[in-house]
Amino acid sequence: MEQHEWKMAFSWIKAQVEQRGNELADQLAKEASRSRFIEECYNRVPKSTVSSELKEQSLKQWQNEWERTIKGAITKSFFPNIVDTLKLRINPTPNFTAMVTGHGNIKTYLHKYKIIENPKCSRNKGERTVDHIIYDCNLQEQERDRLKAVVSRSEQWPVSKNKLVLKYYKNFKQFRDNIDLNKE
Repeated sequence: MEQHEWKMAFSWIKAQVEQRGNELADQLAKEASRSRFIEECYNRVPKSTVSSELKEQSLKQWQNEWERTIKGAITKSFFPNIVDTLKLRINPTPNFTAMVTGHGNIKTYLHKYKIIENPKCSRNKGERTVDHIIYDCNLQEQERDRLKAVVSRSEQWPVSKNKLVLKYYKNFKQFRDNIDLNKE
C-alpha cells in the first residue's frame, strides 16, 4: 500500500474506533439511567436540601455583587448585608425611601439635578444630606432627641445607619415618619 492508502485506511479505522467508543458510552449511559443505584442516590437528596443550597449560593452571589457595586452608597450604609435586610419587615414610605436612598426630597439630591439652587440647610452651614438630617440638623432636633434617648439606653450615640434600621427600626421609623423633609 502506498502512503496515501495507509492514511485513508488509518482514518477509517480511527473513525470506527471512535464510533464504537461512542456506542459503548451510549450503552453504558442507558444502563446507568435504568440502574436502581442511580435512582437510590438521587432519591436520597431531598428537594429542600437542593433548594436551600441554591438559595445560599444565590445569596452569596448577590452579596458579592452588592459589595462590588459602586452605586447605592447611601443605601449600602443602611443595608450592608443582604441576608439581614431580607429578614426585615419594612413598610416603605416616601420618607423611608428618601432617607435610605438619598433620593427624593433630600436637598443634596435636588441640587445635584438642578431642581434647587442651594443644598445647604437653612439652620446649619452644612449641606442637607441624609447624615445631616439624622445626626446634626437643628430642624429635626426634637425628633432626634427621642431617638437618641432610646439608643442611649443600650449604647452610645451616634450609632450606624445600619444599626438604626436593624436594632432600632421602630424608633427610627417614628423619627422618619415625624420629620418633614419639606420643612425649612
